[in-house]
Amino acid sequence: MEPTAVLNESSAAVPWLPARAGNASLELASRPPAPTAINPWDVMLCVSGTAIACENAIVVAIICYSPTLRTPMFVLIGSLATADLLAGLGLILNFVFQYVIRSETVSLLTVGFLVASFAASVSSLLAITVDRYLSLYNALTYYSERTVLCIHTMLVCTWGVSLCLGLLPVLGWNCLHDRAACSVVRPLTKSNVTLLSASFFLIFIIMLHLYIEICKIVCRHAHQIALQQHFLTASHYVATKKGVSTLAIILGTFGASWLPFAIYCVVGDPDYPSVYTYATLLPATYNSMINPIIYAYRNQEIQRSMWVLFCGCFQSKVSFRSRSPSDV
Repeated sequence: MEPTAVLNESSAAVPWLPARAGNASLELASRPPAPTAINPWDVMLCVSGTAIACENAIVVAIICYSPTLRTPMFVLIGSLATADLLAGLGLILNFVFQYVIRSETVSLLTVGFLVASFAASVSSLLAITVDRYLSLYNALTYYSERTVLCIHTMLVCTWGVSLCLGLLPVLGWNCLHDRAACSVVRPLTKSNVTLLSASFFLIFIIMLHLYIEICKIVCRHAHQIALQQHFLTASHYVATKKGVSTLAIILGTFGASWLPFAIYCVVGDPDYPSVYTYATLLPATYNSMINPIIYAYRNQEIQRSMWVLFCGCFQSKVSFRSRSPSDV
């Protein structure tokens, strides 16, 4: 899942320099280490992280700036944007520390930071899915204090579990001193990435189940409206089809981004070429790049706040309809 960081094998350990007799050995020993050649894959990850950080920083700024965006739905979107923002910054820091400050301690901290950030991002997506389901299943009581308590509980669990997952490699669950235990993502162990992948599969299955239930509720509502009006109008059919298609796009994008990397973390071998890890990890980062487009920039409330924040040219004659979490 979110695991990423020190993928370049040259950064996993400092080359050992054998001793030689005479002044030649002293000269070689005192010579500074040769600079590491920049891997194009690392450059692409850094560029991806920069785009992710910029996109989500705008979303975080909008939600913090607008006092009207304080409903549970926007709190969850803010949590997702914050997690993705941290993940983008982590990718940038990983590139800097990998080629500027080559240290096992710093690399380990970067790995933990990225694991925690991507875990929070995936968990926030699950929380948003649960929120959308509750807004349809308990439509009459959704805006009660009980819902607010439920949202805050999900946020605490999301960030608490993500922080714990990020601390595991830092506190010792790593392969710095046991190369045989390394996974395709160094310095994470095979058991660590297996736990992360299993957690992702569980979240994906729960999201799939909830979105199927959401589709059933949407179709049932459309059918009830059709019975009340004695026929199913074209607008109802189009709206239902659009809603189901949007849910399919959301879940499909999430699965296409993370499933290849999660599967490769389980079946991959650390002796495989590192290009396989990069080729599955890079698409996973794209999910954090797409999230603000799907969950934030399409929302009309955020669009209005964006006009106010960046342009100051919002005209009151332009009407925006307030959207609920069930609006997809």
